[in-house]
Amino acid sequence: MSKNPDRNIAAQRSASDAGGGANTTLAGIALLVAAVACFACMDTTVKWLSASLPSLQIAAIRYVGSFLITLVLLRPSPGTSMLKAKRPGLQILRSLGIVLTTVCSFTALQYIPLTEVTSVTFSSPLIVAVIAWPLLGEKMGPRRVVAVLVGFAGVIVITRPGIHGVHPAIALAVLAAITNALYAVATRMLAAHDSPKTTIFYTGLCGTIVMLPIIPFAWKTPPTIGTWLGLLLTGVFGALGHWLLILAHQRATATVLAPFFYAQLVFAMGLAMLFLGERPDVWTFVGASIVMGSGLYLIYRERVRKVPVPSSDMPA
Repeated sequence: MSKNPDRNIAAQRSASDAGGGANTTLAGIALLVAAVACFACMDTTVKWLSASLPSLQIAAIRYVGSFLITLVLLRPSPGTSMLKAKRPGLQILRSLGIVLTTVCSFTALQYIPLTEVTSVTFSSPLIVAVIAWPLLGEKMGPRRVVAVLVGFAGVIVITRPGIHGVHPAIALAVLAAITNALYAVATRMLAAHDSPKTTIFYTGLCGTIVMLPIIPFAWKTPPTIGTWLGLLLTGVFGALGHWLLILAHQRATATVLAPFFYAQLVFAMGLAMLFLGERPDVWTFVGASIVMGSGLYLIYRERVRKVPVPSSDMPA
């Protein structure tokens, strides 16, 4: 029998707390993976819809639908702190960045395979590493420079310019990666001022204000009930994905969650092959692996340097 029962009780409590913390972190990771699965499902649905509907119409319905669902989930009331942004100007700029990302990526999906668009847009963390230097003062050491260059080489492997010809719409996927990187940097700047719920509210609000007036001009009546359902699902998947992100970050740190964002690329490849009949060639897999590896290495280096890694660096 122990001579110090109080110490044993304290040790048991410590072990219990550690186990509870580990379980909470695992729950956060599971929620994050579920969130990116929703985003991959949304992109797959958008790709399918793009065969019969304009990309602007799809993007507009996605924002309006997501915002309405977000209002139900967040249940904001007049006067609550959620509605009061401390940096409203930056919130608007950030929201415009993600709206432009959505429009560019949805339009690219009309012409380019889902796997290629997703792989190219996942180069945005590499772009963040570049623009965070002048905008946030985060210096790039030689290892990070090499990782970024290798990652961009992966994008070249995916697109292979000069070999089989590059569709002009690939420029939209690249632009989506750039605007998503700017959106991610704005998110870093907002992190110390506004809560995630405030940020997601303003994202939906601004996106709806921008996209709603476009609907009458871009509208094309969906030809089937399935197409109507697909339009509705884009809003559901978008809202549910962002809600799951909030829940994930309540349970695990952004540094822990960041690597698991790349599960979206895996989901996108699987869904594209299963439901869209896409068969990515070996070079697409190689390029995507290079981009993923470079991004994961940057996350590792930022952990070593103890620089926060907001999950919003990843496309959503």
